[in-house]
Amino acid sequence: MDGLILAGVALSVAGLGGILWCIVTVWRAKRAGLDDDALRARLQRVVTVNLAALLTSALGLGLIAVGLILA
Repeated sequence: MDGLILAGVALSVAGLGGILWCIVTVWRAKRAGLDDDALRARLQRVVTVNLAALLTSALGLGLIAVGLILA
């Protein structure tokens, strides 16, 4: 069960890293002063990564919960 918990922690940390990457990328894009179309194109890519990071983090938290219940 320790393996499930450790895998869950790893997934949660990876998801959190992805979310932090999204925050920094959006912050930099807004400060770059891009026009509307360029900013929209950059943010569409970030939304996809953000959803994947949230899913990864949620799966990690689920693994942690299952590991704790089974332990």
